[in-house]
Amino acid sequence: MSDEAPREVLVVGTGLIGTSIGLALVAADQRVWLTDRDAKTAQVASDRGAGEVLGVDAKPTLIVIAVPPRSVPVVAAEYLTLFPNATVTDVASVKTLPLTRLAEIAPNQLDRFVGGHPMAGREVAGPMSGRSDLFEDRLWAITPTDANTVERVGEVRWLATKCGSLVVDLSPAEHDRAVALTSHAPQLLASILAAQLADADPGDVAVSGQGLRDATRLADSVPDLWAEILASNAPDVLRVLNRLTEELALVIESLERVADADYRRDLPPDIAPVRSILERGNEGRTALPDKHGGTAHDYDVIPVVVDDKPGELARLFAAAGEVDVNLEDVRIEHTVGRLRAIIELDVDPASSQRLRRLLQESGWQIRG
Repeated sequence: MSDEAPREVLVVGTGLIGTSIGLALVAADQRVWLTDRDAKTAQVASDRGAGEVLGVDAKPTLIVIAVPPRSVPVVAAEYLTLFPNATVTDVASVKTLPLTRLAEIAPNQLDRFVGGHPMAGREVAGPMSGRSDLFEDRLWAITPTDANTVERVGEVRWLATKCGSLVVDLSPAEHDRAVALTSHAPQLLASILAAQLADADPGDVAVSGQGLRDATRLADSVPDLWAEILASNAPDVLRVLNRLTEELALVIESLERVADADYRRDLPPDIAPVRSILERGNEGRTALPDKHGGTAHDYDVIPVVVDDKPGELARLFAAAGEVDVNLEDVRIEHTVGRLRAIIELDVDPASSQRLRRLLQESGWQIRG
């Protein structure tokens, strides 16, 4: 089928991801059908404009299984049978285990199933959280097998492109190894750190800053879904956690020596393992791709104090535009007890002094 030809797509599961796919495809003038084990949820997604509730006249050529990993094999097998000519894909964040179980249930239909995973999401769930632009400029992993034809893989590539994503091809095993490090372990670590706050002294929690908020942001995610994801990718997640445990043990041992040391001595205790982790952390951060997908760049950070009132952010951004300075990234750190915030502007070092000078001349307060 030509990439320009309209498709009839069925989305099975109308939570955040399924609804967002529907919204994106409808915006791209495709016909979308929606179904969910909870009919009310499918209706909510439909009312939001994500497509039509599945009818008897539906003849989808592409079916998207947007359910939790554990349910993918059974649901995929069901729709492979119901629509024997359609290409079926999923959006689960684990690929190997669902594919293995699907092979046991429907071994003769694997040629029509092409795994997929859009690398996008939010900490909130349900159809009301869906957004048509959720996948814009985000990676969408496609995990084909030797059983898939070029045409079947092309259907899933079309889906990702229509949703605005950039496609990356991985094997199921490569995918699971990568997301264990970049998604699954970070989710678990954020939740472990946030859990320490649950029964902490309120006075201690009250002094928390933006760093703790950033480090625990992922802890807002849905517990039931993430417990299933972590269990489904247990072997790869365990490999990451075991490495973390080894590193943490070295840090604990070093800090225990510090805690037991007599600071009246002339020589400080050995904290080389702690420093090594901090240095490698700096190095690891530089390995993260920048917004263009390439090697991370070094930007100058300009922290600007902004009053918490309408129009201030727009005025700040307009000031940058006046001197033709591109803002590479922006972060907001809210101050406690005051109606203002610190806006951190990442800019190219070559433009930094020009922007600083203009902002200061215009009356903006710059920290540091």
